[in-house]
Amino acid sequence: MAEPVESLGYEQARDELVEVVRALEAGGLSLDESVALWERGEALAGRCEEQLAGARERVQTALDARGD
Repeated sequence: MAEPVESLGYEQARDELVEVVRALEAGGLSLDESVALWERGEALAGRCEEQLAGARERVQTALDARGD
């Protein structure tokens, strides 16, 4: 069973997303399998965006605290 997307860190989500893209590009999946993988990929991409947005916010907060 796949780990819940919301529990993954950035690197885990990114690495799994790469594997999802490879599997979809390779083909040979049923329509249901392809749709399920696509949905998982969308969720993984969203998780990566969340993680990156949080990192950007933390960096900006640190820069603002320095007065730069």
